[in-house]
Amino acid sequence: MTADTDRSFVVAIDGPAGAGKSTVARRVAADMGFGYVDSGALYRTAALAALRADIELEDEQGVAARISGARIALNADSTSVQLDGEEVSTAIRTPEVSQAASKVSALPAVRRALVDLQRRAAQDPGIVADGRDIGTVIFPDAGLKVFLDADPAERAKRRTEELVAAGKTANFLEVRKEMDERDDRDRNRDVAPLRPADDAIIVDSTAMGIDEVVALIVNEIRVRIST
Repeated sequence: MTADTDRSFVVAIDGPAGAGKSTVARRVAADMGFGYVDSGALYRTAALAALRADIELEDEQGVAARISGARIALNADSTSVQLDGEEVSTAIRTPEVSQAASKVSALPAVRRALVDLQRRAAQDPGIVADGRDIGTVIFPDAGLKVFLDADPAERAKRRTEELVAAGKTANFLEVRKEMDERDDRDRNRDVAPLRPADDAIIVDSTAMGIDEVVALIVNEIRVRIST
C-alpha cells in the first residue's frame, strides 16, 4: 500500500540508468492494468526548464524557483510530458538533458518540489513508478519494491542502441562515460542516494530478456495482492 492511500497497490522500481526500468515498468503497468509514473521524466523536465531559462544547475534556489513556477504534467501512462503546456517528451531524452537531470536531482529543494507531484499520482487499482528513490523515499510503504540492475557495459550498450533507434547520434564509449558519471553522482549524493530499499527484491537483468523480467515482477505482484 502507499503512504497516501489504502486503495492503490504501488510497485516501486528503482535502479541505475540503462537497467531497463522504464520499459519494464510500462509493461508491468499494462499487464496489471495499473497507471505508470516515470519519475525520471519529471526530473528531466525540471532540468530542461532550468536549461532553457539559463539557470546554473548548481543554483539550488534558482532551479527550485523555476520548477515551482512551471506547469509540469504527465498523462496517466507517462507517454506524454508537458512543460508549461508544451509537449516535451522528445526534448527531454537528449544526453545533455540526461546529464542535467542527474545534477538537478541531487538538489534537496528540487527533490522536495517534485515529491508531492509523484505521490499524487497514486490511483486505484495501483501504479508502477520507476526512478532512483521510489522505494526508499517517495513510496516507502510500497506493496512491492524492486531494484533493477545490470552490468554497466550492458547498460551502456542498451542506452546507445536506444538513442540510435531514436535517430540520435550515439557513441558507446561516450555513453558509458556519461553513464558512469551519472551513476557516481546518483549513488553518492547526500539526499536520497541511489540504493536498494532494505526490503527490495534485487533483479539483475544483464542476462535476462524483458519478457522474463516483466513476468517475474507481475507474478510477485499477483502473489502479494492475493495474500
